[in-house]
Amino acid sequence: MHASGTLEPLDVSGRLGRLRGLFDTAGADESPVDALLVTTPANIRWLSGFTGSAGLLLVTRERAILTTDGRYRTQSVEQLSSAGIGDEVEVVIGGVKDQRDALVALATAGTPLGLEADHVTWAAQRSWEELFATNPLSATRGAVERLRLVKDPGEVARMERAAAIADDALASVLPLLTAVGSGSDRQLSESRFAAALDHAMRQGGAEDSAFETIVASGENSAKPHARPGSRIISPGDPVVVDFGAVFDGYRSDMTRTFSVGGSPTGTLAKVFAVVEESQRVGVGAVRSGILAGSVDQACREVIAASGWADRFEHGTGHGVGLDIHEGPSVGPGSTAILVPGTVVTVEPGVYLPDTGGVRIEDTLVVTEDGSRSLTQFPKEVAV
Repeated sequence: MHASGTLEPLDVSGRLGRLRGLFDTAGADESPVDALLVTTPANIRWLSGFTGSAGLLLVTRERAILTTDGRYRTQSVEQLSSAGIGDEVEVVIGGVKDQRDALVALATAGTPLGLEADHVTWAAQRSWEELFATNPLSATRGAVERLRLVKDPGEVARMERAAAIADDALASVLPLLTAVGSGSDRQLSESRFAAALDHAMRQGGAEDSAFETIVASGENSAKPHARPGSRIISPGDPVVVDFGAVFDGYRSDMTRTFSVGGSPTGTLAKVFAVVEESQRVGVGAVRSGILAGSVDQACREVIAASGWADRFEHGTGHGVGLDIHEGPSVGPGSTAILVPGTVVTVEPGVYLPDTGGVRIEDTLVVTEDGSRSLTQFPKEVAV
């Protein structure tokens, strides 16, 4: 079992200042903004520590205000104080009108105000245009997300804890697959195994599953994002298990593929070997200064050499953090440069409709001298 215990509170002081440092080029066509209205829950949380389900954060060049409703009167103040910015952000509690009045009052008339273009609907944009009638609105793209790309030690520690919870959970439920192989339980469905894994993560301290757990057996394993269903897992099946845990808001992501009842044979054995090699090479390519697209290329070259280039039908990986999919993309042509503190997945796969599929995935943090895997579960195939 992995070590447990309470981690130190996240200190988000300095993040608002870093965001303000982007204001001069954050608007459309790199135009300046004098304020940013943050509406995305993950971005609000990253900037302020506030985890409520309803809230808006307006950041200007000099001030910041968090508005929310009475459900979060105590929580908002406590969380901002714990995050170390209780003196930097004013909290306004009230109904919709009170919140909007407070936001308008903080925005300096006539100055450009940024909206998170990737997260604001057309209807919401029209609503904000009416509310901030004296402020020209500007579409910002990924201003906060750009800052979130590099994780600080507190964030990495939380992701490592989430990964440890997931590791332990898989270890605790793997005997269910072993029992199938030995013949003592031939009624184990994909959905039952997924439910057992989700429950084990909760018991281990996870707030939630990082995403809908994937358990795909037999012919379903050839579908990269199959949902667990009623199919009964049988000896000889490949079983793809893709899952993760959430700890203090931060997520882990790992995939292991098992062969039930013993080692795979024939074409499936070759698929396992090719994917294992591809993932090993991809993990070895993760280091500071390399293009994310180069990691994808390294994985893809191994699979292409086997003749299955067209059966690797997704990108090699993605960033992970408060969201399960965030920057940088680790796919063909990605020009993102990996730096220490970047967290990415490496998850190549081969999917043959008539045979089955194999995917192996780890979550890695880039270090000064390479990378370190946050996911530690062994990669033994036969169960």
